[in-house]
Amino acid sequence: MLRNLILGITNRPTVRRLATGRAGRVVARRFVAGETIDDALGVVRGLNERGMTASLDYLGENVHDSAAAVAAAGTYRSALEQISTARLRANLSVKLTQMGLELDPEVALGNAALVAARAAEADTTVTLDMEDHRFTELTVDTCLRLAHRYPDRLGVAVQAYLYRTPGDVERLIGGRVQVRLCKGAYRESRAIAYTHKDDVDRAYAKLLVRLLESDAYPMIATHDARLIEFARKQVSKLGRGLDTFEFQMLYGVRRDLQDELVREGYRVRVYVPFGSEWYPYFMRRIAERPANVKFFLRQLISR
Repeated sequence: MLRNLILGITNRPTVRRLATGRAGRVVARRFVAGETIDDALGVVRGLNERGMTASLDYLGENVHDSAAAVAAAGTYRSALEQISTARLRANLSVKLTQMGLELDPEVALGNAALVAARAAEADTTVTLDMEDHRFTELTVDTCLRLAHRYPDRLGVAVQAYLYRTPGDVERLIGGRVQVRLCKGAYRESRAIAYTHKDDVDRAYAKLLVRLLESDAYPMIATHDARLIEFARKQVSKLGRGLDTFEFQMLYGVRRDLQDELVREGYRVRVYVPFGSEWYPYFMRRIAERPANVKFFLRQLISR
């Protein structure tokens, strides 16, 4: 209920003004590395030193002209150059609407292909972020097309709360695509998605078992300790090697759990967002947990 309320008021001018003011920026730095590539690379270095890898996300979505899409692709390619030069352990997370998906799916494919080609040269990977349900089919299709061109270099996020996701997972397993399994971060209708937490958790667990039973490379993206423990038990039951999957978590969330998993020998990748277009991402993080809302309100009051 609280999550849907916050997502529903995200675009109101008063809410945006509060969230992007001084207090909002203080809280945002908990979840966002900063506004520049250098800010993000500094965070990646720290994560590598803690035994983790990273996935860089240049924040921004729904570009409305081709020049902005080309510029975003250029930023990602520049990030790859710097990752390679500094010998950092990181890959990329890319939103296709930032690559021009709403302008023309073929434009987005072309821009994403440029990024994927450079990632292959740098011996790393690209994961296509999943956006709201309007873009699900196009994102899955684009990922499969790119994976055919660049084998073992593409991944895509899927959202457990969508009813369609089991079918998408089967297509992605068949296409030998890495799969990031998330619960889902957008406000979706009950006509197409589970809206109750218990239903989402059950859907997530079923999809997780399917991925672990397959020969796919699962990227288990959750901070839910119960689901993480469930994953551990399934991994043990199936005898999967610890190098055949990874846990993924967001920058600024459950650092204690990240460190615990590393100590136990698991692969952990932290999603590191950066850039000036941080507001939509920030509001989704605030909406996810009551503790985040309380932290934000305390910052507002203290200022």
